[in-house]
Amino acid sequence: MINGLITLIAFAQEAGNAAMAGGASEAAAGAKPQAQNSGMMSLIMIIAMIAIFYFLMIRPQQKKQKEIRQKREALREGDRVVTAGGIYGKIKAVKESTFTIQIANDVIIKVDRNSVYPDSTSSEDIVVAENK
Repeated sequence: MINGLITLIAFAQEAGNAAMAGGASEAAAGAKPQAQNSGMMSLIMIIAMIAIFYFLMIRPQQKKQKEIRQKREALREGDRVVTAGGIYGKIKAVKESTFTIQIANDVIIKVDRNSVYPDSTSSEDIVVAENK
């Protein structure tokens, strides 16, 4: 049974190769211009995809990072901030690479400058939310 199957596969391959050889000269004459056009279209599609990724994903992220960096550089003593870990506090001291933040009475922590963001909620917003 296995020998018959192997013979059938070999016969099919030989028949396919013979058919390809017979029509190869006809196909070769018309295939070259079509292959060039499809190659050019593929290149154009790849370039279009790269442009789409740049304008929809990479560029907006770069703008957002630049905005965050500018806000972080503008932080001074007394500003309210939130850390990357979600801790809210008030800046007590600013150093080159760190902030000293007071998070409660007599509780002061030292945090890396890159993990601090300006607090988007002011104390007025918190009071209004508590009254509702």
